[in-house]
Amino acid sequence: MSVGVRRMSDVPKPLRIATVNVNGVRAAFRKGMGDWLAGRDIDILALQEVRAETSDLESLLGTEWDILHDAATAKGRAGVAIASRNKASIHRVSLGAEEFDSAGRWLEADYEVGDRIVTVVSAYVHSGGEGAKQVEKYKFLDAMEERLPELEQHNELAIVLGDLNVGHRELDIKNWKGNQKNPGFLPRERAYFDRILGPKGETVTGVDGSEGPGLGWVDVGRRFAGEVAGPYTWWSQRGKAFDTDTGWRIDYHLATAPLAETVVDYAIDRASAWDTRWSDHAPVVVDYAL
Repeated sequence: MSVGVRRMSDVPKPLRIATVNVNGVRAAFRKGMGDWLAGRDIDILALQEVRAETSDLESLLGTEWDILHDAATAKGRAGVAIASRNKASIHRVSLGAEEFDSAGRWLEADYEVGDRIVTVVSAYVHSGGEGAKQVEKYKFLDAMEERLPELEQHNELAIVLGDLNVGHRELDIKNWKGNQKNPGFLPRERAYFDRILGPKGETVTGVDGSEGPGLGWVDVGRRFAGEVAGPYTWWSQRGKAFDTDTGWRIDYHLATAPLAETVVDYAIDRASAWDTRWSDHAPVVVDYAL
């Protein structure tokens, strides 16, 4: 899905921010990511599942990008990065309590955009699963929910980008009925998003029946697309999920309300065919008129 925006010569270029789970950045570049990037005029690029060294990113992206990278504790797993045309003024890693290992999953950076600062986070939430895997996912979502109000207090222009591994609503998963008991669409997982996106300061009842204060953040994709199925950002490699568009919308731009008000374009760069994909996720590209 792509909605075009007419740009007049006297209108400053919007800040173009993209996010994509690359499913291994070296493999993605071998399959064509570089061609996509060369033609997209992106200012800030958030990456998840980098699964490589910082030197690999520097070699692949080139010297025109300033690169921040936080690798996972386990070599060859996860990894998040932010590449930008301008150098970050400050960056931070880690999320939650010291004993919680968030390495390779949360990276924050502040960027000067004209006379303003934009805070960008590249986030990669655990996929979840049986036992300890799901426990770790809930720990991460707990820490993320606690961190978001702090981010907004730090800067009213903040955005969390990435593969958040939760389909918030029935509209976000093609086969939602068959996934109600599966990680990625569990009621407890979805309830975090009910609160994160709920009216700020109001008590929000989550889909699982839990209650908590709304944080007032904005799901840019849902606001821009409206009440429609998808548009999806991830398709299983199994079967013909991509060909039949049996996908999930799990890659997000979650923005503070003031930043969300500046959005002028939203696009999911879905590949033209299954065999032209360079990741099982599609990039999500948004223009912010700052």
